Amino acid sequence: MEEIHLTGIRKSYGKEVAVRHLDLTVAPGAFLTILGPSGCGKTTTLRVIAGLEEPETGEIRFGDRLIFSRQKGVIVPPERRNLGLIFQGYALWPHMTVERNITLGLKQMGLNAGETAERLEAALEKVQMKPYQLRYPSELSGGQQQRVALARMIASRSSILLMDEPLSNLDAKLRTEMRGELKRLHRDLEATTVYVTHDQIEALTLSDIVVVMDKGLVKQQGTPYEIYHHPANLFVADFIGDPGINRFAGTIGRKNGAVGLDCGDLWLPIPGDPPTNAGDLIATIRPESINVSTEAREDWLKVTLESVQPKGSDTILQVRTENQSITLVQPGFIRMDLGETLWVDFEADALNFFDVESEANLFDQRPSA
Repeated sequence: MEEIHLTGIRKSYGKEVAVRHLDLTVAPGAFLTILGPSGCGKTTTLRVIAGLEEPETGEIRFGDRLIFSRQKGVIVPPERRNLGLIFQGYALWPHMTVERNITLGLKQMGLNAGETAERLEAALEKVQMKPYQLRYPSELSGGQQQRVALARMIASRSSILLMDEPLSNLDAKLRTEMRGELKRLHRDLEATTVYVTHDQIEALTLSDIVVVMDKGLVKQQGTPYEIYHHPANLFVADFIGDPGINRFAGTIGRKNGAVGLDCGDLWLPIPGDPPTNAGDLIATIRPESINVSTEAREDWLKVTLESVQPKGSDTILQVRTENQSITLVQPGFIRMDLGETLWVDFEADALNFFDVESEANLFDQRPSA
């Protein structure tokens, strides 16, 4: 297991800056996911680590090894970085069998026949593809081709694994299955892993640490729990979550001696003391952190049901007050009549409050689970 350490990395393409002064450390054996929208710099970061792109500034270290420093004249080529790589397109040779696709790189590494055969068999067993080793890629399903690409990476026995959106070409069922496979393989291989995706479900389910990027900058780095429940800024709050987070704009005020956010027909209690210069804030809450009742309850907010979207294991409800639209998620397959009157209550501990100007979370130092 090796630590990956990036310091002051900047990479641009002409006038377009893809990565802006990136500092990033991946702990030995950790599974770190870089998450963000298209064009945020996540794939460029991965390619810089792999040596497929050279940054203008900064240093890269694998453990104690200096891998890249333009200032010191050190540029280790990709083939000497001892990396396992897997990409969105699988990159399988169509005229080679599964066996040949896996062993080609091993032979180029100079391994003897016995070692090559041992690694091939072990890798095929891990991805459950041993019966298919004499087939060609065209004779395999998309999920099977993905497993071959994984087997090739496993066979290299690299201490660092880099994956660039490897599941994006698979259907929903296969993606779920392969997420489980990747999690198991990471545990078995104990390799330091950097995984790039725009899929927040992959990031939250697979990772020890998630790095959220936008426009070449790291917007937040933390555990999946921290990223989801305590977003550092509005970008992270809006980007993470499906269905999306609820946002309410309001002004700080007092009600019955308590400080809260006045959002018109909605009053939200604020924990602790807000900054003295704060006036207008934006509050957010996840849809699953809103309780709902079909009967009137004291101090609960009266709403009207506008939409019901059953998903099977849970149901998305869209309700509104006179001025606010609110999204809720309730467990189970729910059937309700549109226009029905409901009452909702927000879980106070699940609220986050953001400064309107800086968009920073004013209370993001709460402990995580």
